[in-house]
Amino acid sequence: MNKAFGYARVSSKEQNEERQVKALLENGIEEQYIFVDKESGKDFNRTQYQLLKMALRESDLLVIKSIDRLGRNYQMIINEWRDITVNIKADVRVLDMPMLDTTKHKDLLGTFISDLILQVLSFVAEQERSFIKQRQKEGIAISKNKGTKFGRPKIEKPHNFDYVVSRWKKKEVTARKAMQELNLKPNVFYKLVKKD
Repeated sequence: MNKAFGYARVSSKEQNEERQVKALLENGIEEQYIFVDKESGKDFNRTQYQLLKMALRESDLLVIKSIDRLGRNYQMIINEWRDITVNIKADVRVLDMPMLDTTKHKDLLGTFISDLILQVLSFVAEQERSFIKQRQKEGIAISKNKGTKFGRPKIEKPHNFDYVVSRWKKKEVTARKAMQELNLKPNVFYKLVKKD
């Protein structure tokens, strides 16, 4: 019996996939057959996506909300689409773009139109990824020019650090006592000791 699978992706753990999952459920995909990744779309080395590909069989259906949820690399999207539709012989439906539905228009003209739209949308998805990276780079440069510091702040050694650590190394005080005297948390204490 043919199965219908859904795939949703967001780029990070902080982002919410509920909108995509809701759309998949509303289009008849059972919750147990929805695969969700919280990873970048730069490639297809994603845990849930790879599990989904292993589950797909001939005449199954893969439903996604939009083409950029599949990925953001133009050539990789084209290759994945062909792998699913030609090698696995499963169908793909993109909810936001009804023309990208391989269950319809199985004639030569329909396939040509689908391929053409897929190429345009894949190109747009990759361009958007490039724009995001460019905007991030520009934002970081502006922030740096304004004096914003990136990364963790440098931890300064307390003025009596060397004295207290030498006492600790000679076993005159415990590590806990040394940390109390220096007013340092254990991870910071050991990090500074290691640097010494």
